[in-house]
Amino acid sequence: MESIKKCDVNGKKVIVRVDFNVPIEDGKIVDDTRIVSSLKTINYLLEHGAKIILLSHLGRVKSKEDKEKYSLEIVAKHLSSLVNAPVYFVPQTRGDILEKTVENLEVGEIVLVENTRFEDYPKSLESSCDEALSKYWASLGDIYVFDAFGTSHRCHASTYGISKYLKSYAGFLVENEVTMLNKAIHQRKTMILGGSKVDDKIGVIDNLINTCDKILLGGAMCFTFLKAKGYNVGKNDITEDKIEYAKNLLQSHSNKIILPVDFMSENGVVELENISDNDVLCDIGPKTIARYKEAIFDSNLVLWNGPLGKYEDERFANGTKSLMTYLYNQSIVTILAGGDIVACSKKLGIKFTFVSTGGGATLEYLEGKRFKTLERLQG
Repeated sequence: MESIKKCDVNGKKVIVRVDFNVPIEDGKIVDDTRIVSSLKTINYLLEHGAKIILLSHLGRVKSKEDKEKYSLEIVAKHLSSLVNAPVYFVPQTRGDILEKTVENLEVGEIVLVENTRFEDYPKSLESSCDEALSKYWASLGDIYVFDAFGTSHRCHASTYGISKYLKSYAGFLVENEVTMLNKAIHQRKTMILGGSKVDDKIGVIDNLINTCDKILLGGAMCFTFLKAKGYNVGKNDITEDKIEYAKNLLQSHSNKIILPVDFMSENGVVELENISDNDVLCDIGPKTIARYKEAIFDSNLVLWNGPLGKYEDERFANGTKSLMTYLYNQSIVTILAGGDIVACSKKLGIKFTFVSTGGGATLEYLEGKRFKTLERLQG
């Protein structure tokens, strides 16, 4: 990957694909993390004399109502408060107004184009990487910078499409994501896996298990593994078609995989051997917390995906919170990967070494999947 540092952007029109897909409620941005994460790249381009054209999606656009709901105008106003530069918003994805605005851009000015996914209604032109749309957007600039890691696993017109027609470089956010996730893939580590679905984790487990010293399981996904070992898991859901996978993994890597020994149920602490048919298990218990702290004590690196309990309910947030606090206090290098665990850390107010912005893209990268958009960033 070529960094934007390798490129002379002075006086150039630079198209930057950012990820401004932020949560909005009642007309207000609830969390601007993704916008703030793009500022290092935007400010670098401003400082080096670029004219900046920003492209981003927001939500999924399948109807006229979605177009009314998912305009980026509110994002443009917020971005104006974060940068020391004029920010112009163009309420269309193509046409005369957009072309004239871009043509009149001065050095050190920014234009934010309307939601790229407006091109998905009535035809899925953005998501299908429509050739004509890709060429059109590419024609607006001289250089392309990709800084939206969360969309890097998708070949859309505004991601992969533009990169076919312009010299393309990685923004700082994408550089940092790839550097840290490569570290998570290749270095020895402890992995903590929670969340609800086993299916989402299989690719990650299979790709990383040989570089893991230990894998600590929690959340709803651990019940499939416990069932595979013959334990009663009460009223908790399991993934039937993954029982055999869990059995095979437990047999081949029994020395690495660590499972809970107790849980917090709606009626208090329940030991693994005493789970009844009516128990609803919502978090790991105190013995498991102690066991997991001991397991990660000598770790140089921890990769964590998925919460260990129903953290949205304070009664069942203790397992996740206790381990997060322990990792923080022990200064263990920790990489949080995936939307739910990132949201959990924000809610609990605990900061970590690296928090991936990728969500689904992060999991696919950890699975070792090919990312064609990133391959295009060769300058």
